[in-house]
Amino acid sequence: MASASATLLKSSPIIDKSEWIKGQNLRQPSACVIRCHPTLVALTVRASSYADELVKTAKTIASPGRGILAMDESNATCGKRLDSIGLENTEANRQAYRTLLVSAPSLGEYISGAILFEETLYQSTVDGKKMVDVLVEQNIVPGIKVDKGLVPLPGSNNESWCQGLDGLSSRTAAYYQQGARFAKWRTVVSIPNGPSALAVKEAAWGLARYAAISQDSGLVPIVEPEILLDGEHGIDRTFEVAQKVWAEVFFYLAENNVLFEGILLKPSMVTPGAECKEKASPQQVADYTLKLLHRRIPPAVPGIMFLSGGQSEVEATLNLNAMNQSPNPWHVSFSYARALQNTCLKTWGGRPENVKAAQDALLVRAKANSLAQLGKYTGEGESEEAKKGMFVKGYVY
Repeated sequence: MASASATLLKSSPIIDKSEWIKGQNLRQPSACVIRCHPTLVALTVRASSYADELVKTAKTIASPGRGILAMDESNATCGKRLDSIGLENTEANRQAYRTLLVSAPSLGEYISGAILFEETLYQSTVDGKKMVDVLVEQNIVPGIKVDKGLVPLPGSNNESWCQGLDGLSSRTAAYYQQGARFAKWRTVVSIPNGPSALAVKEAAWGLARYAAISQDSGLVPIVEPEILLDGEHGIDRTFEVAQKVWAEVFFYLAENNVLFEGILLKPSMVTPGAECKEKASPQQVADYTLKLLHRRIPPAVPGIMFLSGGQSEVEATLNLNAMNQSPNPWHVSFSYARALQNTCLKTWGGRPENVKAAQDALLVRAKANSLAQLGKYTGEGESEEAKKGMFVKGYVY
């Protein structure tokens, strides 16, 4: 059995970076059958034929001093961002903003992966170059949001579930051909609404099915069980709920034969609810979050890419830095959207003459979080804008 497991990680050639864009003929999953005598019980062990490639991709994203730029906002959410600076939600404006992000000079020094919305994966820059090509030239792995959003969960306490499993296999295969090498699926758990056992199980099962399907198509799945900041609860309640959620998630990942070495986890940090009167220091957040990681996350998982969840840009960076003051079994890093883009977006304001200044603002945040991943961030010289909280109650991505 041990030798059979070992061969699963040697069953697929590792592709060169240049092949990310070309697209490969899709390979079928391999299966090995192990028969146990004398009972003749057949055990089928399945693993994606992309196993080696998945491990390599995950390690590339989880490389020292780098993290993920989450720019996969739906067109509706992107429209809200554009509206905040007085721009209409048109494809041309979305294209202009996304071009600004992916073409920031030397972004790949601090960013190892970029999560894209489907429109962006197939989109070109304002200069006519494919967005995916621009990312790869910067040594940034292209990723893709594959879930179809949150809808009400019948039988629950006003909770939600994440849809998108129908047709996921064919979609992930197409995304791979287009150049994506990892995927993201966001589901959420609400503490004020319970959470109910039904909602936690639904979230965990959906993440596990998505992860298995993504690996079968050659995409490293980012597993994102977001515990919303909404609520007045303290940090101990967050810790209690997160323990339950993460236990369920990894139980069902194992049940679905997901290769742990070929996934990335994108969890919430353990913080008090946004409306809690007792705030936590970066050291408290780090202590609670690392304790939870050690209790629940296997060392085989190569990277923990935290979401910011409405924290201010500076707060998210300080908390990440506190978690990297001593060695961890995993690459502890970031997968931020608003906490990387907020100042950048406001600096741009939709004006072509502000593109360079906006890109500089993005690089300031990317470098700050790169330093935080290395445990070397000091917080000196941060702007007042970067210190403003971005929590939105009932936030929809």
